[in-house]
Amino acid sequence: MEQVHGLFAAAQKFQSPVIVQITPAARNYAHPAMLMAMVKAAETIYPDTVYAIHLDHGTEPHAFDAIGQGYTSVMIDASHDPFEKNIARTKAVVEKAHERQVVVEAELGVLSGVEDDLEIADKDALYTNPKQAKEFVERSGCDSLAIAVGTSHGAYKFSGGQGIQFHILEKIQQELPGYPLVLHGSSLVDKNEVALINKYGGNLKEDAAGVTDAELQQSIKYGICKVNIATDLRLLWTRIHREFFSGTPELFDPVIPGKKYMEAYTEFIGKRFAVLGSAGKASSFKSTHHAQK
Repeated sequence: MEQVHGLFAAAQKFQSPVIVQITPAARNYAHPAMLMAMVKAAETIYPDTVYAIHLDHGTEPHAFDAIGQGYTSVMIDASHDPFEKNIARTKAVVEKAHERQVVVEAELGVLSGVEDDLEIADKDALYTNPKQAKEFVERSGCDSLAIAVGTSHGAYKFSGGQGIQFHILEKIQQELPGYPLVLHGSSLVDKNEVALINKYGGNLKEDAAGVTDAELQQSIKYGICKVNIATDLRLLWTRIHREFFSGTPELFDPVIPGKKYMEAYTEFIGKRFAVLGSAGKASSFKSTHHAQK
């Protein structure tokens, strides 16, 4: 709930279109109906917000359920399967989704790291092959493609210190000019937040590293049009709650730090809008929507 409030408040304040991403783990935790109800409630509370609802890292059952529930887009993640099986699984979801005018994100290549209940070792992380990317898109019919170019899930985006592999990203764009590419694992991982978490009882690795603003802006030039941010929001939640209860150990009401988190979330995500160039763009989506009507 706090994240929904923070995101919608920021989207309305800074007039940025946003994508609300919901993972299978979140759906299992809170129940899909509860999550959808919160998003729909936020739509009435923040009426000027332009948003889409996206299923992140789903399987076929997750995707089909989300399509039936009214999601705007779904991701089928068969990236751990062999190339041909990935295409077949993605195509099956695309056919179902397109019947409902729902768009599909797929993934080619494997990201390392940890997110929710997903854990992939660095040795198993595979960069996306540019030539395969073109073939994959053409044969599967997916509407956007998440690619593996060096980022990872969790607080340790570049465990090897290598950063985004822009030479691979450039080749993918050359193979798929004008095609929507997606960058997972795009959190900043502010070292100050990590230090504060550890100061107030946490035990995160000090070498935790994320994606810099400059890297994100450079990636946009190479076709990235959607970035996934989750770790930063969790670090922010952890820092605020650890700091609050450490400073006021006699208190136990989660509403007080929850309010602080919503305010901090709104401020943080507003800065992300500025970095990513989406601030002030909501009106263009509204104009397109009205024209289609």
